Amino acid sequence: MPDPEPGKKDPQQETAGSERVHEHAEDAPQVDPQVDGPSTRSGPLDPRRRLVRSITRPGRGQIIAAVMLFVVAVAGIAQVRSKAANEAYSSARQDDLVQILDGLNGESRRLESEVQNLERTRQSLRSGADRERVARSETQQRVDDLGILAGTVRATGPGVEITVKDPAGKLGPELLLEGIEELRDAGAEAIEINGKVRVVASTSFAGSAGALTVDRVPVKGPVVIEAIGDADSLASGASFRGGFVDQVTGSAQGSIDITKQQELRIDSLHTARENQYAHPASSPTGRR
Repeated sequence: MPDPEPGKKDPQQETAGSERVHEHAEDAPQVDPQVDGPSTRSGPLDPRRRLVRSITRPGRGQIIAAVMLFVVAVAGIAQVRSKAANEAYSSARQDDLVQILDGLNGESRRLESEVQNLERTRQSLRSGADRERVARSETQQRVDDLGILAGTVRATGPGVEITVKDPAGKLGPELLLEGIEELRDAGAEAIEINGKVRVVASTSFAGSAGALTVDRVPVKGPVVIEAIGDADSLASGASFRGGFVDQVTGSAQGSIDITKQQELRIDSLHTARENQYAHPASSPTGRR
């Protein structure tokens, strides 16, 4: 049999080779294309499964990182708040800062005095010798305090007298109420307007600029406000920048005079209206 020409393959050899390749292919294990391979079943390459696993079962490193992020966030919030407070105080005038400090000092002294009084009362009640007398005295003191707050008893003590002149007739009920609220915030314990209207929690301010009514009583100028409390704190509270005094002398085009008094007397009384809906509730069982 003659040798094949160079560069040409023997057809028989090529056929035999093809048969051997086909036999090997048939002997190889068949893989179902619809069945996932081992890598797919284990799921390490599935990003969604890895995300769910990291959320539901976080590792130690993730927990530490979350704690560190929380601490950093809290520190950042505290720093922002502190910076805002510092900017507010840094932009205030020196007189305003002095007034704020005086008001805080006055409130601190009042609270210290109240604590001392309560401490003395507790010691007296513990002694047992005059327990009944001390209890009656303490009860009467509480009744008097509540009567002053409710405006049902007369009051006397130090405080301030504020005279508001409104020639332009621009003093409205909102502005007057703002002045009263500033005095309350500064620690006023009893307030009276024009010597005839006792201001309490339920007092109403109505009408319009130049035609004010307080608890349905017409209030004509000049408006005189008497407030009992720490005189320095009350004067500072009313004179704070942007507050009652600034608005009266600014937008209302009026004038205001604040006089500290060693002794004020408030004689006007508030007539409490009978409640239509609210009634005292009995103590729940098991409570005192």
